[in-house]
Amino acid sequence: MALTRFTAGATGTWQIDRILAVTGPSLATAERLEVSALPRTVSPESAWMLSGATSYKRYTERSEQAALVAVQPALGRPEARCAALIPITKTARWWDLPQDERRAVFEETSHHIAVGLEYLPAVARQLYHSRDLGEPFDFLTWFEYAAGDASAFEELLARLRTSREWDYVEREVDIRLSR
Repeated sequence: MALTRFTAGATGTWQIDRILAVTGPSLATAERLEVSALPRTVSPESAWMLSGATSYKRYTERSEQAALVAVQPALGRPEARCAALIPITKTARWWDLPQDERRAVFEETSHHIAVGLEYLPAVARQLYHSRDLGEPFDFLTWFEYAAGDASAFEELLARLRTSREWDYVEREVDIRLSR
């Protein structure tokens, strides 16, 4: 498990191009974003900080994991000069479902993994879990892609956001970045 912090402020590797509240309240505006391993010195000038942990794959079956690993590119590719950080909070109704029912909505109904596979390797991604860390969001989703793959990324988001799984999203902020 690796802990990661996303710090928005006046400095950072990534330029923040826009922050859009999709559902629920937004986050404060900022110019730059730094992605770093925890612990890291906290700057009092930060507009906001979000932390998450990579963890085991909660809703992924072995065959799906193998398919993802076979085509998932590494983060930090030189050509991937665009990124998106999309923090998401699910409803209490989602968390009240047993694990097998969440899995059914996630994949059997919404086809989250299957849809995501269609956009690999163009869009690299990493999911960070935040719910158990006491953070304001349940998940931090991080995506990196080349400028030429921006329309494919938009299509991926549109497909996911119209799935049944998104009926359980109560807060989502779409943060677009470039370097």
